[in-house]
Amino acid sequence: MKNKKWMRVVFEFATFCKWKIFFSVIFAIISVLGGFIPYIAVYNILNIFFEGNPDLKDIIFWSLICFLGYFGKLLFYAFSTTLSHISAYSILEQIRLRLINKLLKAPLGTVLNETSGKFKNVIVDRVETIELPLAHMIPEGISNLILPLFVFSYLLFIDWRMALASLITVPLPLILFSFEMKKFNKKYSDYMKASNHVNSVIVEYINGIEVIKTFNQSSKSYEKFSDSVKFFKDYTLDWFRSTWKLMNFTATFLPSSLLGTIPIGMILYINGSLSPSEFVMCLILSMGIISPLMWFTTAINDLKTIEYAVNDVNKILNIEELKDNELCIDLKDYSINLNDVSFSYNNESNAIDNITLNIPQGEFHALVGPSGGGKSTIARLISRFWDIDSGSIKIGGVDIKDIPLTQLRNIISFVTQDNFLFDCSILENIRIGNSDATDEEVFNIAKKAQCDDFIKKLPNGYHTEAGEAGKKLSGGEMQRITIARAMLKNSPILILDEATAFTDSENEDNIQKSISELTKNKTLIVIAHRLSTIKDADNIVVLNNGKIVEQGTQDYLLRNCNLYIEMWKSHIGSKSWAAGNRKEDFYV
Repeated sequence: MKNKKWMRVVFEFATFCKWKIFFSVIFAIISVLGGFIPYIAVYNILNIFFEGNPDLKDIIFWSLICFLGYFGKLLFYAFSTTLSHISAYSILEQIRLRLINKLLKAPLGTVLNETSGKFKNVIVDRVETIELPLAHMIPEGISNLILPLFVFSYLLFIDWRMALASLITVPLPLILFSFEMKKFNKKYSDYMKASNHVNSVIVEYINGIEVIKTFNQSSKSYEKFSDSVKFFKDYTLDWFRSTWKLMNFTATFLPSSLLGTIPIGMILYINGSLSPSEFVMCLILSMGIISPLMWFTTAINDLKTIEYAVNDVNKILNIEELKDNELCIDLKDYSINLNDVSFSYNNESNAIDNITLNIPQGEFHALVGPSGGGKSTIARLISRFWDIDSGSIKIGGVDIKDIPLTQLRNIISFVTQDNFLFDCSILENIRIGNSDATDEEVFNIAKKAQCDDFIKKLPNGYHTEAGEAGKKLSGGEMQRITIARAMLKNSPILILDEATAFTDSENEDNIQKSISELTKNKTLIVIAHRLSTIKDADNIVVLNNGKIVEQGTQDYLLRNCNLYIEMWKSHIGSKSWAAGNRKEDFYV
């Protein structure tokens, strides 16, 4: 949908509901016709009285016609708005699903580079504004356009001079309005920037409320929050104040069609060109011709709101996706091979620079090194959260770009140091790893992940809501739940990125034993700063500045890699490395 006009994009969203919208428009037109019938009935009733021989039957007949016309207007308007609202909210659902699906297929970096406030603003607030044209502006806009045309045509039929007289108040407001519209686009653009900023600040403030309180930054942070809200309020009010005079003049002067129809109608009546019934009818019709047009003065702002909403939605939908292969690939094994892999974030210096690494199936490989060395980047590239800049990454001899994303997600379990529990029960949070798992399978996995004891102590055990439990769980306990989730998934490749970072020493050995038991015959990659957790790895890869410094077993690295020796010193404590100790004592 790139480079398409926003209105065309709206109609493309509405394609699968086109017949509902079509009949919504048809019913809206019928409703307009029904609303016009009372005018004709009133005209005929006036003629009956002015002719001087009113017949009760004729009056009842035209009164009944008037009632049926008005009833038909209400009935078909109800049909129209019902269909349009059903279509609108079905379309909003599809748009939001497409947006979420796009974010799932987009590179992770592209998503993380945007604030959560912006995504919330687009997916929740902006999308909601698209409901307006679909549910209201299409049927109501057509109604408000057609009704004045019918009324004006009927006025022309009665007397063309009265038809023109009914429009005497239109030119001046229209000219003034056109001048105001010249700066409307710029004003609205600034308004949207201010709105996006205040949304982002609000989300940031709420998400960071714990940090703000912990570091006693409430005054400073609240000042930033209040300043952004005040700026948005001041800008909006200043803009609105600048338009109030024109809007009030338009709202007062534009509907005053009697300023033209009364004097001109009187002249025509005196000259005998207009009968009394025609004169009265023209006055009634002239008052009905402008009111629908007033709707368009407010619709302009709504249309601009919709334009920005659709454009924001379109920007997300136009994010370049990771190329995907729909055909499932047969993999000979689950070994991982990185060949001359290089990668940079946002075209900056390489985070990974010509890395070559072979990880055979079933082996335990660890990635260690100083912060920023590239450990987590390699793990995320293997999971294809980003696409590499050069080189290749293969699983089972197949380039991961040729493996369907769904298949790749199924064969890799990824546990990070950032724990996230969904707002559902602890049981369901673990079952996310395998939606087909039975309760008993979840309980068994939780026991092996050392979760069972503390979960049973919660008010409702496994059925405790994670939102409630999150206030009572430690970081290590939450981490063990996410590890249990990954274990339940039972993927052939398991990546643990500092997954035991918050685990207390009491349970660390038990968790390591359970991980070892559950990862037999699986390809295991562990990223760790706590080197004691990976000392038994088949291969430890030491990274620094995006390059491999050395790799090998614990014993080999303690004899041959100065960087690893320094890291090991820091890990076990300087006292263990006091002067006089022999180097051989440290080959644990």
